[in-house]
Amino acid sequence: MAADLRETLQTSLASSYRIDKELPRGGMSRVFLATELALGRPVVLKVLAPELAATLSAERFRREIAMAARLQHPHIVPLLHSGVADGKLFYTMPFVEGESLRDRMNRERPMAIEAVEQTLQQVAGALDYADRQGVVHRDIKPENVMFFHGQAVVLDFGIAKALSLSTSVDEHAPRITQQGTSLGTPTYIAPEQAAGDPGLDHRADIYSLGAVAYEMLTGHPPFRGKSPQAVMIAHAKETPEPVGKKRPDVPPVLAKVVMQCLEKDPARRPQHASELVNRLRPDRKAAGVRALVERAPWWLPWAVAAVATAVAIFR
Repeated sequence: MAADLRETLQTSLASSYRIDKELPRGGMSRVFLATELALGRPVVLKVLAPELAATLSAERFRREIAMAARLQHPHIVPLLHSGVADGKLFYTMPFVEGESLRDRMNRERPMAIEAVEQTLQQVAGALDYADRQGVVHRDIKPENVMFFHGQAVVLDFGIAKALSLSTSVDEHAPRITQQGTSLGTPTYIAPEQAAGDPGLDHRADIYSLGAVAYEMLTGHPPFRGKSPQAVMIAHAKETPEPVGKKRPDVPPVLAKVVMQCLEKDPARRPQHASELVNRLRPDRKAAGVRALVERAPWWLPWAVAAVATAVAIFR
C-alpha cells in the first residue's frame, strides 16, 4: 500500500518532485521526503488521509493553505505549496533537519527549566505573530515543534484551520470525527476545541501550549486516560495538579503562567501569547542576577561598601 501511494505520487508529480522515501506518518497524513526538482532542495510532502480528503473542498483547502503560507516568522516553518495529485490533496514545507520536541522530551524527562523557558518563549512568539495575522494553529503538540540550530520552530501552521474550514457542508458527507480523525490532539486539546466550538480562537493554542509546557516541566501531560475521550473529558472537567507541587524547583512565575494557560475558561487564560513572553522575561532576568550574585567572590560586597564609603567621605 505504501509503495503504491509513493509510485502514484511519483507518476503524478514527476515534473516537479522526486519522491525519495516515506517518513513516519502524521495523525492526518502520509508523509514523504521529496526533492523539489526546480531548486534541488529537500521538502516534506504531506498527503491527506483518504477518509479525511473525502470530506474536504479542494479549492477551499488551497485558499486556506495559501493564507497560512503567508506567515513569515523565524519560529514558524513556512508552507511552500499545495495541490492535488491523482485526486489526493497534498502540501509541502521545507525539510527541517533536527529533533522534535517529542524526541527531546523522551530524552530529557523532565526538561531543564531554562530550556523550557526558552522553548516556551519561542513558540509563544510564533503564536503571537500568527494571531496578529488571523491564523490559529489548532494542533500545538510536541510533534509539531522542531529544534533547528538550537531554536524551536513550529510546523503545520494553519493546517488544522484549513481542514476545518474546508469540510464539506453536505449533511450526507461523512464527518471527520466519525472517521476517527481529530482536528487537534486529545492530550493537548483545549476544552472548547474538544467540544467542537466553532467560535474558538487563538486562546485554544495558548491552552495547548500550557499543556505542552506542563509536560516539559513535570515529565507527563496534565491528564492521562485509557482513551482519547477520557482525556478530553478530563480537560473539560478536571483541574491538573499544580506544577509547583509536582516540581518545587520551578520558578513561581513560570509555574503560575503555565497553570493560567490551562484555565478551562478562555477568558481566564493569558489573552495573547505575547503575555507569556513578557511575563517570563522579568523572571529570567532576576534569575540571571541571582546567579551572578551567587557566583561573585566573597570579598566583592565589602569592596563595594568600601568604595561607597570613600565616595561619601570625599564628596
